[in-house]
Amino acid sequence: MWKWIHKFGSPRPFYEVSEYCLPWLSGMAFVTIVVGSIWGLLFAPGDYQQGDTVRIMYMHVPASILAQSSYMMMATAAAIFLIWRIKLADVAVQAMAPIGASITFLALITGSIWGKPMWGTWWVWDARLTSTLVLFFLFVGIMALRSAMENRESAGRATAILAVIGVINLPIIKFSVDWWNTLHQPASFTLTEKPAMPAEMWLPLLVMVIGFYLFFFTVLIMRMQAEILSREYRSEWVSERVKREAFG
Repeated sequence: MWKWIHKFGSPRPFYEVSEYCLPWLSGMAFVTIVVGSIWGLLFAPGDYQQGDTVRIMYMHVPASILAQSSYMMMATAAAIFLIWRIKLADVAVQAMAPIGASITFLALITGSIWGKPMWGTWWVWDARLTSTLVLFFLFVGIMALRSAMENRESAGRATAILAVIGVINLPIIKFSVDWWNTLHQPASFTLTEKPAMPAEMWLPLLVMVIGFYLFFFTVLIMRMQAEILSREYRSEWVSERVKREAFG
């Protein structure tokens, strides 16, 4: 098992396997997002209180779920790098930070669009909103810290430590609506409880959540591949690959 982890934790085996998986992932991501968007935005029923305004949840909820889990995945990769010094884990941390920041920004923007007709304002310093904003700043901080340090190994350790420390914000986001009196409604869609909405609404939402995750892993693999080629450009296998692509 440990030998298998080390084998596929190396840049070349990962690149070769991911190259095969990428077309399938990207195709499934495209199909699920298109189907989920059309289903949710055009055919799913409106809410009896919010009307068609509720349709923003087909973007906001998947983005919010993915924002938190992407940080958890990044922090896990950071911990693996700190403990076992697996280079691919550092590549994953570097690749995930901008994707996570973009997804979190999307969650904040769509939340504001949803909040305007519901709360009468684009933004409130609500516990859930504020902790999600902190999550966005954590992603951006990790990106900025890595860019500010010239030594790659030192930058990897520093960003990994920051990523692991930032995990403390995740339970605050998750349980903020239970711990404090907030404007944000409790979760209406979880994996462990029956959805608090009809199947006509939560099924397209589930498709969108799956689509967002597939999109995340598609972009993650593409960014990791690019970073691997950048780091391993002097290695023989990268040189052979470049020659093969250049001359067919």
